[in-house]
Amino acid sequence: MHSNPLLRDPNEVNRLARLGSAHAHRLSFMRVLLRRLKRENWQFSRDRFEIDAKGVGRAVYLATGPTRTYALVAFAHDLPDELRSDRVIAEAWDTTFCLHDGVPTDADLERLQANVPRQEAGRISDRELSLSRANRSVRLFNSVVDTLAGGKQPEADSLARVGYLMRTTAVYGSGKFGAADRDAIAERPEFSSPFQVELLNVYLIRAFTVDLVEHMARAKGGERAVPLESSRRRSLGVGNSTGLGMAPFLVNHPRLIHCWLLARETALSRVRALDAATAVQRQAFCRVLDRARLNAATWHSEHPLQIPKIASLIDDLDAVHAELAHFDWDTPQPWNALWGWAEGALGLEGQEQLLALMLEPHGDLIDDLADTLSIDEDFPALDASGTVGDCLANLQAHYGWALAIDHRPNTSRARFWYVSEEKLEPRLGERFEEPGAEREQPLGISWHMCELADALAAADPQESVASFLLQHPEHRHTLRRAQLAPEHPYMEVRDNLLDQSMLPIDLLRLKLAFFGANRFDPRSDRWLRITMFQNAPFPEELNTAPADDWCYPHVANA
Repeated sequence: MHSNPLLRDPNEVNRLARLGSAHAHRLSFMRVLLRRLKRENWQFSRDRFEIDAKGVGRAVYLATGPTRTYALVAFAHDLPDELRSDRVIAEAWDTTFCLHDGVPTDADLERLQANVPRQEAGRISDRELSLSRANRSVRLFNSVVDTLAGGKQPEADSLARVGYLMRTTAVYGSGKFGAADRDAIAERPEFSSPFQVELLNVYLIRAFTVDLVEHMARAKGGERAVPLESSRRRSLGVGNSTGLGMAPFLVNHPRLIHCWLLARETALSRVRALDAATAVQRQAFCRVLDRARLNAATWHSEHPLQIPKIASLIDDLDAVHAELAHFDWDTPQPWNALWGWAEGALGLEGQEQLLALMLEPHGDLIDDLADTLSIDEDFPALDASGTVGDCLANLQAHYGWALAIDHRPNTSRARFWYVSEEKLEPRLGERFEEPGAEREQPLGISWHMCELADALAAADPQESVASFLLQHPEHRHTLRRAQLAPEHPYMEVRDNLLDQSMLPIDLLRLKLAFFGANRFDPRSDRWLRITMFQNAPFPEELNTAPADDWCYPHVANA
């Protein structure tokens, strides 16, 4: 960590406000996936499309790599508007899906037909790798069908502004509801990076969604109907509604989160360390800056938390553009000089967006870091051989941020995390207003570290850790976690996750940015909507289109 002076300090990187300003970048998992699919010449086909004029039926899409084939099995339903809900407690959806390991047989399809549409109420097998569902965008889906059926193209700006025709409300993997455990597929190269199963599922859902719209338009309009024009198709991704269920992941997978952030921060440090910027790199950077400015200008939200963030981003990108008009690219380490200017001139949104933009021209330098995004997450055994004094010194060295927090005021412990009985989903309660705090999950890391520090300070510094834990077994989990910190400096969110002012959407945004999402649109401080794979090439285009030139919309005539 300390051998690289250009790595940003975790005390800066891991604050909630900055994590909640994260943007997609070259190491985001969607982009890692599409680079692999392109590099390995994956082949895609629509194996079955048994859908009626009302858009009801089933379809199978095949993705074939160097050694294996995977199948998206899709079931489309006729869902009344009053039953359409993005909440996890919903019991019916417009479409339901699974990703099957191999080519499904007729028997497989009948088994899946009986279970996948029921989602949690059904049961899939270890031949399935994921289970998912999606709802139509009420604003757009029917309008696009009607417009295409009438022989016209839908208005391009409307498509780009909404960004999707369907949005997923859950994509489950890793053993949920009978699906294959992560361990069963972790050694497959195509799934070595995080969440590749789930994102392959979503990528194929995107293809199915456009096919479904065009099919329904043909059924309605006959010979008058037209398919979506290519650039309009590209502007459509897959929406997603994500809530609190995703937030505890960042706390419960500390070594993995360290890997993600270390990879991104290492990528930034490599670019900053370059002695010079070539003309090609400068031109590529200026082009992607223009596209990021367009993305910010067309990024809409009605939520009071997001509106000022978008305005700040627009101003910051305008400031970068103005700075480049007189920037001295011949200065030593020009990228580092640009970054130094940004730290003083830009807000958090602008700085984190600039980070992503600075990585764009440097794939050859940083894309290898995609191989460092996964880790064996088994916690090492607790080391009980040291002394109480050693443990306290470790806390003071690596958890000073936590020990500086005063947890005595009610506002500092206002929240508690728990798991709902009905859906087994993470929830956030108000400690002093609601019952249930006795079922609290151990996610208040700063509070637990302070409690551990108090107990250690009251003990004999020469006492062994083993003896201390015999008397205080309630601190075993926290002490074991603290032992990871010296080797994993980016593992902790360095804020109080129980505080009254804590915004869960900051946690969600970090994870979703690493997925590769954009157009973050909070609907409250606890859930938001995003778009995935917007502007990306479709499966049939991967052979001829660039696999990694889609994170931002293209500027017309640029």
